[in-house]
Amino acid sequence: MAKIFCVANQKGGVGKTTTTVNLAAGLAKVGQRVLMIDMDPQGNATMGSGIDKRELETTVYDVLLESASVAEARVRAEKCGYDVLGANRELAGAEVEMVALDRREKRLRTALAAVGAEYDFILIDCPPSLSLLTLNGLCSAHGVIVPMQCEYFALEGLTDLVNTIKQVHANLNKNLQIIGLLRIMFDPRITLQQQVSEQLKAHFGDKVFDTVIPRNVRLAEAPSYGLPGVIFDPAARGSQAFVAFAEELVQKMPPASAMAGAAPAPAPIEPPPVAMQDPSSL
Repeated sequence: MAKIFCVANQKGGVGKTTTTVNLAAGLAKVGQRVLMIDMDPQGNATMGSGIDKRELETTVYDVLLESASVAEARVRAEKCGYDVLGANRELAGAEVEMVALDRREKRLRTALAAVGAEYDFILIDCPPSLSLLTLNGLCSAHGVIVPMQCEYFALEGLTDLVNTIKQVHANLNKNLQIIGLLRIMFDPRITLQQQVSEQLKAHFGDKVFDTVIPRNVRLAEAPSYGLPGVIFDPAARGSQAFVAFAEELVQKMPPASAMAGAAPAPAPIEPPPVAMQDPSSL
């Protein structure tokens, strides 16, 4: 059975879509069977995988409304090496349409049960808001991968996310847990980022992935070519870091069957104190 992970953070602009598509491509490069699900109506993860969202006949919208199965709606991202359950603007209307439906929070979970044996990993790119779309992703997942920048406000956003995960764990999905924090867009030349990174490791221990994704212009350029950075420029530092992250994830994760038992509720998180320096010294 597939290990199902949401890539989520309630703070916007932290690299959730960049992480999802590059991790999917990295996992495919190391021999894993991957399905990437775009749960954001903007469809950025779909376009970033080389799939034109405007030409999709069936999307995750149809899966949520049960007018199509995952097997019918998925498409192959040939250059990237993984399957995509895409999204487009239609998905924005799904929340209104699902309000009156039965099992509205668990429709994606039900749909994925039919294809779980076909994949090693299923990655879900969630929108930044806590919506029915995000809830469907969280209810389907074994855990959450949290991409975050090493900045103080990102730590405050982490507190909000943990509270959300605790609520979903208590009421909708006993399997849900935080898999780990991924430090992304990291610039070692900035003293504050070094400090926050060190405090994350000290505060959260093994919940922080060893791999660090550097700030890299090639990762930022890749979406304009409709490709993950891992495929667009495999030699770039950011691309190599995502492949290393994929390898780390494969090594650390137990089999999906071992993750199916009820996970402990996430512990409350308070941001560690960050010693702010005189700006002139940074």
